[in-house]
This record gives sequence, structure tokens and C-alpha cells, in this order.
Amino acid sequence: MKIYFAAAIRGGREDRQLYQKLISFLKMNKHQQVLTEHIGSSQLISTRESKLSDKEIRDRDIDLLTQADLVIAETSQPSLGVGYELAQAEQQAKPVIILHRPGKSTLSAMINGTDYFKDKVHQYETLEDAKRVLNSELELVAKQIKNASEEK
Repeated sequence: MKIYFAAAIRGGREDRQLYQKLISFLKMNKHQQVLTEHIGSSQLISTRESKLSDKEIRDRDIDLLTQADLVIAETSQPSLGVGYELAQAEQQAKPVIILHRPGKSTLSAMINGTDYFKDKVHQYETLEDAKRVLNSELELVAKQIKNASEEK
């Protein structure tokens, strides 16, 4: 399963280590590929991204999102980019898992008020909570993908 992991970059990097841990957790399953591993990198802003224009970043990310079977978004750090990526996921009818720590921020009404994201927002407090959510949701998404491919 190809996973597009979305999280704040320019909106704030305070949770970078958390993103890195979530990405590492997702990669532990050999049947899962995280297309956006760079989101957890400590070097992201200073190196890789600075060599690309905004248009190149946008085009690359939309291409990766289109390739993905699933979008996982960590939304505790408000980010215009993550909101845009979630809208793209909705437009492409991608399965979505949204992780949010309510003590960190309030989730945007644009996400909370969108029917497509109903039942896809999962609140958590600790990394272990997030892992439990991911384990159960990834199992459901894998079944959905399998059923969809069998129907073709």
C-alpha cells in the first residue's frame, strides 16, 4: 500500500520528531511504502525543499498524492498545505486517516465540517495512541482496497 503522509512543513516544524516516528512506524510493515518520508526529515527546510521552486514542490506532491492508495494527515499543527492536500484526497476519493491532538490545536471547521472526512478524524494524545489508531484504520483500509480491486 502506498501512503501519502501529510503534515505541517512551513506551518511549523515543532512536531517533526513525531512525524518521523509515525513514518518509521508505517514503514515497519513491508507491504507499506511511505511516499513522503521527507516530511519527518530534520533537514527538510534547509536542504531538499530549498532546491525546488514552489511549483515544483506542488507538482511533485500532487503526483505523489495521485500515486498513493491512502492519505494519512497529522493535523495538530495548523497548515494550509495539509488542508489543500486533504481537499485533493477528497477530490480523488482517496481513503483518508486524519490524526489530531486536541490539546495542541482546534481542528479546522473546513475539515470537521466536511462530510467526506466524517469518521476519518481520530483524536489521540500519545504516540502509542496514534499507533493504535493507525493499526486498526490501516487494517480497514487494506480490506477496502482489496475489496475494490476484486470488484474490478
